Amino acid sequence: MKKKVLKELLLQGNEAVVEGALRAGCLFFAGYPITPATEISEQLSVRLPRVDGTFIQMEDEIASLGAVIGASLAGVKSMTATSGPGFSLMQENLGFAIIAEVPCVIVNAMRGGPSTGLPTSPSQSDVMQARWGTHGDHPIITLCPSTVRECFDLTIKAFNYSEKYRIPVILLIDEVVAHMREKIAISDEEDPGIFNRVKPTVPPEWYIPYEDTPQGVPPMANFGEGYRYHVTGLTHDVRGFPTSRPDEIDPFIRRLFRKISQNFSDLQIGESFMTDDADVAIIAYGCVARSAKRAVADCRERGIKAGMLKLNTIWPFMRSQVEKVLRQAKVVIVPEMNMGQISREVKRVNKGEAKVFTINRVDGSIITPQEIINRIKEVF
Repeated sequence: MKKKVLKELLLQGNEAVVEGALRAGCLFFAGYPITPATEISEQLSVRLPRVDGTFIQMEDEIASLGAVIGASLAGVKSMTATSGPGFSLMQENLGFAIIAEVPCVIVNAMRGGPSTGLPTSPSQSDVMQARWGTHGDHPIITLCPSTVRECFDLTIKAFNYSEKYRIPVILLIDEVVAHMREKIAISDEEDPGIFNRVKPTVPPEWYIPYEDTPQGVPPMANFGEGYRYHVTGLTHDVRGFPTSRPDEIDPFIRRLFRKISQNFSDLQIGESFMTDDADVAIIAYGCVARSAKRAVADCRERGIKAGMLKLNTIWPFMRSQVEKVLRQAKVVIVPEMNMGQISREVKRVNKGEAKVFTINRVDGSIITPQEIINRIKEVF
């Protein structure tokens, strides 16, 4: 039996995103440099041409996502990377990709805001923007790594989900995770389970581009392969043409939600750490999950039964796992580098089963393990 060859690499989080994108089959990147996501652009500008891919530095973030959508419609796995100010500019095209069901990946390396904010400092303030930044009623998938290895794995997941459900997928990383370095092992022979979009099996004249299916996801034809269909940002019928008919609009919007809601179990990624007997539980994500895990270990050494639920899937919200923690623990702590965005969701599903407390930092500094321990001592 042939022995697997592992490459041990010392990578930044941003560099691991690049490795994951290439492993997933990404062949197109359009973007505009912005801290703390610039390394993704820099690396892909070198790496993509080596695999017959395309890198384009665009004039701005609006055009960047527009180019990514166009490349995806032509059949190429595509992505862009930005930070908060650029992510704001992408929201209109994000909505277009959602309603036109165009798969693509958007990396948002979060920094402090609003506006230009703190270009080189970490934040977790774009969580709700990732969910509701573009207007209208819509589903979204958002993943959030807390380690360099997860940057690699979740980038692959992001492409797989995007292709599988015909939806833009957002990868939220914070500046700490984007720029820290860790050693990871990658095997060139390991199959990461790449998913490619389902293509039509019928002749072009029979093709219905937005037909309903049991999964809620229509097959997607690539432009340039003989299939011609209409793509619009307007609410459209099953053939892609604008419609104002309620009997066509209602099932269309409901299908967009159904293709995500009926697959929650496939989309929920997280880690439970010592939660089974925890009296106090921490719910965290991103770089703060690293502090939380250390705080749990320190609390256990001091005789405090602490545990942690790490959220790698931010949206759709991991309600069932959060509710389980709320039922088990007497006290729940939600530390975030914002004024309380995921904590609002935790409180929304709590039903009075546990006491929920927050830790919030918005000064561009990470929440430390000791801050979490101190908060536990205050409330427990």
